[in-house]
Amino acid sequence: MDVRVRYAPSPTGLQHIGGVRSALFNFFFARSQGGSFILRIEDTDQSRYDEESLRDLYETFAWLGIHWDEGPDVGGRFAPYVQSQRFALYQEHARRLIESGHAYECFCSEQRLERIRKIQTANKMAPGYDRHCRNLTEAEIAESRMQGIKPVVRFKVPLEGSTVLHDLLLGDIERKNEDVNPDPVLLKSDGFPTYHLANVIDDHLMEITHILRAQEWVPSGPLHVLLYEAFGWEPPIYCHLPMVMGADGQKLSKRHGSTAVREFREAGYLPEAIINYVSLLGWSYDDTREFFSREDLERLFTLERLNKAPAVFDYKKLDWFNGQYIRQKDAEALAQQLLPFLKNAGVLGDSPSPQQLALVRAAVPLVQERLRVLADAPSLLRFLFEEPASYNLEEVIPKKLDAPRTRAVLTSALPLLAGFKGRTDEESEELFRAKAEELGMKLGDLLMPVRVAVTGTRISPPLFASMRLLGIERVRARIERVINLLSNEVQTNG
Repeated sequence: MDVRVRYAPSPTGLQHIGGVRSALFNFFFARSQGGSFILRIEDTDQSRYDEESLRDLYETFAWLGIHWDEGPDVGGRFAPYVQSQRFALYQEHARRLIESGHAYECFCSEQRLERIRKIQTANKMAPGYDRHCRNLTEAEIAESRMQGIKPVVRFKVPLEGSTVLHDLLLGDIERKNEDVNPDPVLLKSDGFPTYHLANVIDDHLMEITHILRAQEWVPSGPLHVLLYEAFGWEPPIYCHLPMVMGADGQKLSKRHGSTAVREFREAGYLPEAIINYVSLLGWSYDDTREFFSREDLERLFTLERLNKAPAVFDYKKLDWFNGQYIRQKDAEALAQQLLPFLKNAGVLGDSPSPQQLALVRAAVPLVQERLRVLADAPSLLRFLFEEPASYNLEEVIPKKLDAPRTRAVLTSALPLLAGFKGRTDEESEELFRAKAEELGMKLGDLLMPVRVAVTGTRISPPLFASMRLLGIERVRARIERVINLLSNEVQTNG
């Protein structure tokens, strides 16, 4: 069998982790089997169609480096790959179902349907259409047409028996036909198809062999099998993927944090980290290996290694993955990836000078081990490009000291700057350590006010390397500025 799989999103929202996970599983399965990966845009719900969502789809997968073999932008032998351009096909197949006795026209008004819903709710009855038009006579149909009523087309779900959905992961799922959505609409009165009709027709006509989708679609499975049977077609192989959950055991949603891939991208996650981590949500190669390149996954991915249990999206684990991939980056490449974040944060202008670019490259080794995401870089590197706007004296003064004592500590540090350029960082640390012992304090209590004076914050890259990049004259000026601030503090508070 030539494997053909598809990712068929609706352009009604941003690409989220769950959808991208489904796309990745389809993509890697196709690649591992030498098959084809197809993109199809399911835009039949024009009331919710969003052009920005469509742009986000293409931007997301371009960023991830995932490319389809057939799709709206690359074409293919089953084009068009946008459902709104395939309406004639759906209308033709709906007529075929009516002619074969598997579907019928329904002329019920919205008012009648709403009245039925209220009756069902009041009497605690199962919701759904009451099949009022299922057996209309030719005369009744003709009368409705004369009144100008535009009908919908409903599927004639069998009233007896049961339907089995064969699923590679979950096994056989059997459902009584009486429990299937009662006679759902296939074609709306405006000629637009519903999801169920368009989905089944397109999967068949595009020769899709396997459908890998989230388990939330399991309830639709028996209905789709019945549609395949009504058309006389062989259903594809189904594999409903495990759900992606939050730490609380509920389906992953915005209440857990970011879910849109765009948000992760804007926060500074690397595409290779997203691909690696998301591919492990419901799939594993063995009990030990965690790191996989895209090429690894294209070669190793199999459906047999999918898990039935829901996968938990762990934001901290993703942070760890992302940090590991940042550590592996070439310094020059990482510097280039940091530039947009430094610009967006206002650390750099739109056209940085050669000196600024050189400073970014020189600073990468200082922060590479400390970055969780690329967006952490501006707060760590801002001190190199601009003077601290102000100082928080509570941060400057260690807990064990007061303002006068801190001022004395910083004053004693100034002479240690002499000859700084000619010393290694290790030699400078020993010099400051000796001074701390002389003052009867720990090295950290000496270095903390120096760190805050130099960088403007308690959290910074390694201090001595930072001082070297900043330049000793700027270091001295900042320390003296804080000494003056502390002098004013002492005078003000007596």
